[in-house]
Amino acid sequence: MQSNIEQLDEERFSYATRIAALAQIEARSEVGCAITAAFAVVPREKFVGPPPWRIISPEGKFEGISEDPADVYRDVLVALDAGKGLNNGQPSLHAFCMNALAPRKGDRAIHVGSGAGYYTAILAELVGEQGRVDAYEIEPKLEHEAAANLSGYATVQTHCRSGAEAPLPDCDVLYVSAACAEPLEVWLDALVAGGRLLFPMEPEGSAGRMLLVTKESDPTYLARFLCAVQFVACIGAQNSNAARALDISFSKGNWEAVKTLHRDNRPDESCWAAGQGWWLSTR
Repeated sequence: MQSNIEQLDEERFSYATRIAALAQIEARSEVGCAITAAFAVVPREKFVGPPPWRIISPEGKFEGISEDPADVYRDVLVALDAGKGLNNGQPSLHAFCMNALAPRKGDRAIHVGSGAGYYTAILAELVGEQGRVDAYEIEPKLEHEAAANLSGYATVQTHCRSGAEAPLPDCDVLYVSAACAEPLEVWLDALVAGGRLLFPMEPEGSAGRMLLVTKESDPTYLARFLCAVQFVACIGAQNSNAARALDISFSKGNWEAVKTLHRDNRPDESCWAAGQGWWLSTR
């Protein structure tokens, strides 16, 4: 007869395979294999607080309360602080984002808005023992939980402060799990050559899209929008002028044509959206 632990291990393995498929990850690719393996080994039930768990659908609909660990191994959100609207996030969305970021062994990673640390742990698995992850969480209770949950990872350092403020360490990967209406200077400055930044570019209270930025050389970066998303706002990183301008840009469409990000105040006719010290171009 199987033990409960063995059953849960099997559930986690099946979950990882399902999540990779939902995220349209190429299972045989090096990154795809690594992401699937990471989701298969990190115990999600240890990162969502003690049961009972409040289960929420990807569309934000309350599905019920559960004490069965198998229920957290579905493509659902699990509430971390229902009063503040904070949750553990949709696994397939984060798997999709990780695949786009393509963390590699030995990479130095930053996770902004780390919550209780589940996706930080996934990042830690992906960068391996030779890598490093700095996790920033502004909510003291969640950062305290993350520090405890991630204590087994010697390569992870948690910080109870905003990840939208300097200083940040140099990094190869910068993953933001809170919405911001513009690419922050502090994030772009942290990227080393070849570094990748992925963040939800959206006005507070509105839907937006994940923007992937890759540093090739200053002041020009490759940039492209990925999937539609709606995250909680990154505290201290919402500029009202940038938010209004971004709303207008999204309403006009053509976001899929964005190709580069420029760090200056000289937008040309290819400009899709612009802010102070940056603009997105369709060429």
